[in-house]
Amino acid sequence: MNRVAAARRGEIGVQIMSMGQVAARLAGGFLKPIDLDSLREAVRSTLPTTPLGDLEPIKNLPGMARAVVSTLDKLWRADIDLSSFDHPRLQALATLERRILQQLPPSMKKPRTLVNLALGRLAHAPAVLGPVEIHSHSEMPVCWRPLLLALASCIPVTWVAGPRSIPEWIIGKKIEIRGSAPSETPPDVYSCATPQHEVLEAFRWMRSLLVDGKAKPEDIAIAAASPADYDDYVSALSHEVNIPVHFVQGVKAVATRDGQTAAALADVLVNGISQARVRRLLHLMDGARSVLGLPKDWARVLPADAPLSTIERWKQAFSSVEPAAWPDGVDRSGIVLDVLQVLEKGPAGAHEAGEKLLSRLPLKLWRLALEDGPATALPVTLAHVRVADGLEPASHPIWTSAISLAASPRPFVRLLALNAGRWPRRISEDRLIPDHIIPIGDLDPLPAADADRRDFATIIGSSTQATISFSRRDVEGRLLGRSPLIGAFKQNYLSYGRIPEHATSEPDRLIARSVEFRATPIARSGLAAWRDWYRTEINAHDGLVRREHPRLDKTFRQPMSATSLRMLLRDPIRFVWRYALGWRQPEEADEPFSLDPLSFGVLVHETLQIAVNALETNGGIGRAKLDAVTKAISEAVLETAARWEAGQPVPPPVIWGNVLDLMRKVATTALTYRVDALPNQKSWTEIPFGMADRRSRTHLPWDPSISVEIPGTGITIQGQIDRLDLSGDNRQARVIDYKTGRLSRNMAHVVVKGGTELQRCIYAFAVRTLLGPNVEVEAALLYPRAADGDRALFPLIDIQAALNTLAAAIAAARDNIENGLALPGIDAGDSYNDYAFALPANPSYLARKRPIAEKRLGDATKIWEAP
Repeated sequence: MNRVAAARRGEIGVQIMSMGQVAARLAGGFLKPIDLDSLREAVRSTLPTTPLGDLEPIKNLPGMARAVVSTLDKLWRADIDLSSFDHPRLQALATLERRILQQLPPSMKKPRTLVNLALGRLAHAPAVLGPVEIHSHSEMPVCWRPLLLALASCIPVTWVAGPRSIPEWIIGKKIEIRGSAPSETPPDVYSCATPQHEVLEAFRWMRSLLVDGKAKPEDIAIAAASPADYDDYVSALSHEVNIPVHFVQGVKAVATRDGQTAAALADVLVNGISQARVRRLLHLMDGARSVLGLPKDWARVLPADAPLSTIERWKQAFSSVEPAAWPDGVDRSGIVLDVLQVLEKGPAGAHEAGEKLLSRLPLKLWRLALEDGPATALPVTLAHVRVADGLEPASHPIWTSAISLAASPRPFVRLLALNAGRWPRRISEDRLIPDHIIPIGDLDPLPAADADRRDFATIIGSSTQATISFSRRDVEGRLLGRSPLIGAFKQNYLSYGRIPEHATSEPDRLIARSVEFRATPIARSGLAAWRDWYRTEINAHDGLVRREHPRLDKTFRQPMSATSLRMLLRDPIRFVWRYALGWRQPEEADEPFSLDPLSFGVLVHETLQIAVNALETNGGIGRAKLDAVTKAISEAVLETAARWEAGQPVPPPVIWGNVLDLMRKVATTALTYRVDALPNQKSWTEIPFGMADRRSRTHLPWDPSISVEIPGTGITIQGQIDRLDLSGDNRQARVIDYKTGRLSRNMAHVVVKGGTELQRCIYAFAVRTLLGPNVEVEAALLYPRAADGDRALFPLIDIQAALNTLAAAIAAARDNIENGLALPGIDAGDSYNDYAFALPANPSYLARKRPIAEKRLGDATKIWEAP
């Protein structure tokens, strides 16, 4: 900003430099001070090979390089010589310091060396430097003070303090001091609800200045002592209000596309090569994808729900894809597998993966993160990397730290986070040299707390209009105290829901204009829903729909399963959401920690189907011996597991192994449970009805595409029967539905169990319909996981009576929905309701509406009490 100001004034010959550069200029020989980037690189290359004594266990941890750079910077600025101490830790750090200095270019010198060389060439100061002015300082590190005092004896030195405090060590010396009276206008202090509210109020304040023409963008600054805590809020609101704000300290690299590319690679290496992670990485790698030759839609050939967590599963998935299924008909699986070979190495292959897959800025960020810590810590180290935002500070408002703003004050400033402990910050020990080794006052003679106080006074004294805010509570709701720096100022209370004088964005404007907002469609709809939820009668926001809606008519013309019928009977509104509107729960993308009961049941059923089919081709399950059954099940488990691993998420190996063992046990119990064999029995598993057989199996007992309609309902059904035993003369049939869950109480008396147990009744009716009225059908539930000695087989006593009860309930439920009553049912409050997010969050809603809904649903609710 000083260079910009000099250029605007048209000055020629002015050199703007730091005290380190002044010392290097006078010392001569093309010398220069040590810059932090070079120092960090030297530290990273030296740390692994340097013994650090009691610090040895932590030297490879993330952040160690940053800690060493910070400690050395403090030591050099405080002009402390480590070699003069006998403490073992300081001796180890002295050794590290020597090796680091050897790694640096010969032209780079630490402050004490530059000062000593410069003091030996003071006679050249008039020609080399000329008059010197010190700007933007309220204090100066100890290491530069001897040089500045020595320069004052041979050239004019002016300390331009302005409204800043003047350090005592220059008073009475040959240094001219130019000060000015600080601004006497007291700042406005505002109490805000939360840190996010503080940022919102700051942007309202900034927009008001710009709209009223009181300030130009380059005259405005928003600052905090530790701005990193507020970065996300400022960045998000800057994009929302369309006011570009320059981040003086840089933006987080992971907030940019290049940073996200590096982060995606880190995610794959650290957490595994799942399909979701690999697809995200290759999507972000635009440059790499063009080099690899992958089309944009290459991933369409993969099963969408398969996690593909190992390279073997990727190969298995690609092996089932025909070349014609690929975009342009070209098989590119080899390219993807080559990339996966690199990624599968994990953190150990981080360097190779970065060099092969990243380019330009993502690669630069990758190298910086690897230099800052081990590859296993990449998600942490990448989060610390910052990049320039590309905005010019001389023409934009700035978001900055207090120390930077104090160095270059602006007329209009907004200071955030004036809370106790945040401004001024607490004095803390150095991470490597605690107070008992070198006192804090010696190691850091300019502590952060004192600097924060000076910076606060400088900013307030230099501004035309200063505004201060603090938060009453943090993001977790804890009460916060005010900073002692603003204890003497009167505060103004700001409510989070107040109407602002200047709105900062379109949403903010609509909230401020309640009449205008109330007229918008979303506001009208939201308010109507809120009021309707509290009304004592059923209304449109409780599930009333148009009578005979075409979407509902289409739904009822489709075949239904036992699952959809259960939802129709027990929760009509969820039935409409799922089957009429097509809402679906998102599938789990990554590998789960455990397998849910539904998935376990599907696995067991697939295993039973494979095993029974194998046994039927070798004499039939009715005549199979125990050894043959056990062998068939073991082979079926392996086949099912391989198929599931290729297309579905599976738990970790140990848990997955336990699941397979339990599958084997349950399947064995299911097929070996003693039931009387029918004469010349034939058996089938997973037999479809009411739909085409997708496996195109032959020798089924019926045509699976024949429609099956429940009498008196107009509803056709479909499904897959777990097991069907049929006598050789087709006179006797036994339907068995396997239940892989735990055995419930009183199962002997269960018929339809309130509409939750429908398979026996539906499957028995389907068999009688498809095989003819002369067949005698038995339907039963079998619990393979029942404890030894417990009854596991539960036949349905009166199939026709159960069917009559079920048909009446289905007809009543259908009539209700066709008449527009899609209301919450008894299952709406179930803890496993995956559509609960669509219901009002108020816990009293269902308790208030359910009695009214039950009265409107009428006879359809009788099934809820059925045994």
